[in-house]
Amino acid sequence: MRQRRAVLNVHTGFVRITSALVDPALLDLPWSVPLEEWPASHLVALPQGISRHIVRFVKLNETVYALKETRERIAEREYDLLRALERIDFPAVEAVAVVTDRVDDAGEPLETVLITRHLQFSLPYRALFSHTLRPETMTRLLDALAALIVRMHLTGFSWGDCSLSNTLFRRDAGAFAAYLVDAETGNLYPKLSEGQRSEDIEILRLNIFGECLDLQAAELLHEAIDPETVVDDIVARYERLWHEVTYEQEVARDARHDIEGRIRRLNDMGFDVAEVAMSTVDGGYRVRPKVVDAGYHTRRLLRLTGLDAEENQARQLLNDLDAYRAESDLTDEQQAAHRWLTEVFEPVVRAVPANLRRKLEPQEIFSQIIQHKWLLSERAGRDVGMAPAVQSYLTDVLAHKPDEQAVLGVEVGAL
Repeated sequence: MRQRRAVLNVHTGFVRITSALVDPALLDLPWSVPLEEWPASHLVALPQGISRHIVRFVKLNETVYALKETRERIAEREYDLLRALERIDFPAVEAVAVVTDRVDDAGEPLETVLITRHLQFSLPYRALFSHTLRPETMTRLLDALAALIVRMHLTGFSWGDCSLSNTLFRRDAGAFAAYLVDAETGNLYPKLSEGQRSEDIEILRLNIFGECLDLQAAELLHEAIDPETVVDDIVARYERLWHEVTYEQEVARDARHDIEGRIRRLNDMGFDVAEVAMSTVDGGYRVRPKVVDAGYHTRRLLRLTGLDAEENQARQLLNDLDAYRAESDLTDEQQAAHRWLTEVFEPVVRAVPANLRRKLEPQEIFSQIIQHKWLLSERAGRDVGMAPAVQSYLTDVLAHKPDEQAVLGVEVGAL
């Protein structure tokens, strides 16, 4: 995508904004002031991890941006890397702009600012580790982080700085999805060597172990969490998932279902298979699926309905869509998807009162309603129907959840 440049005259100098699409509201920010001194009236408070740079959040026209001061060369390189990751649909924050040529009122140069779009409904891993974690929550967090690193290495991206502070988590139908938030030390290659992959994992181990010790020293880490066990667990989960995605499998000549089973397992983990490489061995085949990307269910849901959801959310919504299609005897997939969207999904979303819509995003609410309906039906021994399930969920579950967006409007001074 061609970059467009906007130039803003600020006091004694000029600010140059390099962006794929400039938000005019960005031009009104106090660029002649160091980020550390920006007035609270321009900022919103959001949880963030530790950083070697000054980072601030601003809210412009209902959009929250993260601003980071750094050197110009580093900011432009990270901007380009994040844009490259966006083009391959990798789960990372979206690069918005680079602001250079800043000077203060005395004409002294100021550092360049990298602007990214804040990932809505997300929090840094460090924020969650700073509270009591139930074992099942810890499991989902570590699974999401392992899947992120596997997907990253499959794309040829070496992070070089994975930590609890620069990884975001987001709800995904009862599980969590992980996102990269800082690509400053990253490199994108056609393919990673074993040495590059091992080095990345060792850096992950050291960073997360160090942060856990830091939280422990501040008495923020629950006493039941052992830092060494945490990092060993993450690495073990990563290695198991990497093996499942990449190993060569030997199957008998008449065992086609074994190949299909392998592909299904990969799809269930969110990985798509572009092709299957096969070579003959005594009595059978050596099979190695070529995994090209994650997001199998996400892309199918987007193609059929236009809904953009996390992988587990998409899986649940597609299951509901497929059940609707079977019950409706609709053979055309596109027609069934359109009717499901207008007759099932949208009425459920509209049924959520305005004061409850800040609790969770619509796709997550629908996913949880599906689960709630199943639980109610199990207890009743029959299908209770969607309308009663929606009402029960809104009254008994959603009304008691905290607002996941509420922090966006909090003044800095209040925290």
